[in-house]
Amino acid sequence: MSDTQAPAILLLEDGTVCTGKAFGAIGTTTGEICFNTGMTGYQEVFTDPSYYGQIVIMNAVHVGNYGVIDEDVESDSVKILGVIAKNLNENYSRRRAMGSLDAYLKKNNIVSIHDVDTRALVTHVRTKGAMNCIISSEIFDISALKKRLAEVPSMDGLELASKVSTKTVYEEGDPQAPIRIAVMDYGIKRNILKCMTDRGAFVKVFPAKTPLEEVKAFNPDGYFISNGPGDPAAMDYAVDQMQQILKEEKPLFGICLGHQLLALANGISTFKMHHGHRGLNHPVKNLITGRSEITTQNHGFGVDPDSIKGSELVEITHVNLNDQSIEGIRVKNKPAFSVQYHPESTPGPHDSRYLFDDFINLIKLSKN
Repeated sequence: MSDTQAPAILLLEDGTVCTGKAFGAIGTTTGEICFNTGMTGYQEVFTDPSYYGQIVIMNAVHVGNYGVIDEDVESDSVKILGVIAKNLNENYSRRRAMGSLDAYLKKNNIVSIHDVDTRALVTHVRTKGAMNCIISSEIFDISALKKRLAEVPSMDGLELASKVSTKTVYEEGDPQAPIRIAVMDYGIKRNILKCMTDRGAFVKVFPAKTPLEEVKAFNPDGYFISNGPGDPAAMDYAVDQMQQILKEEKPLFGICLGHQLLALANGISTFKMHHGHRGLNHPVKNLITGRSEITTQNHGFGVDPDSIKGSELVEITHVNLNDQSIEGIRVKNKPAFSVQYHPESTPGPHDSRYLFDDFINLIKLSKN
């Protein structure tokens, strides 16, 4: 019997049990369950550091059907802790693919389960909210799985950014470029860096807990605050550093976790969402231009709308058209702004890439 036909079990924190078939590595894995509504881009999702600590339900019916290839990765390794799907496919159609998803997940030791009714499971998570779960293709005793699952910490209050951040400083782009951007890496995606270097910037990427004096020694023209996993309210070190950066009056752009940190640095609280936003089709309205854009999203925390009311420091620039949650802010009288979603959009539509143009133009204006 092949691994893809071996039995596997999924247990949720609320006691829900799903049975299916094993895929990828044989073993046991735990994490917070979440779901992604994208129809494509599974390899980019699996390698996105913002998913660290999570087990992802892929809502597309077929996952793995075009194989894997190096150019589709967003970091140096798979960052998810497990996959749940309806159909995980060994066979693939893309001629340029370097191998199957099954082999890729085995290589990265990712335990997964398929042959699960993911539409029913997503509906359950949307109703009950995010919770921890466990997948196993080696343990089938429910009481033993419950005991192990009870030991898994909640994502609420968990600091994970420093675990996925680079351990060493590195650079991207032309060192002779006229624009220099310091990037605080809390879980940066490769295509975010590419969106800046493609626009003529030279970027230097710093580990999460790098002292600000070391970052300032690079003499940057602007600062970028990256996406990443975990609870932003557990990142006092990053909030403190953000407050110091804002005093420099240099252009600053934050994405996802960076957006939440910018809010916290201005006295606005964040909160854990019921089940988060993850997918490639979330509609957002730009309140400045009045235009809407279809966005790529991946976040389980958000900026508290009650906390931002009456703020003299921050104004809302973007809202989610599905639930009116805050999707963008800017600091009044400072060249600092952020969005909750992912304008690099890999995978996803490119409606929001203008934000990188806005950032570069803000730096040029500041330099002049």
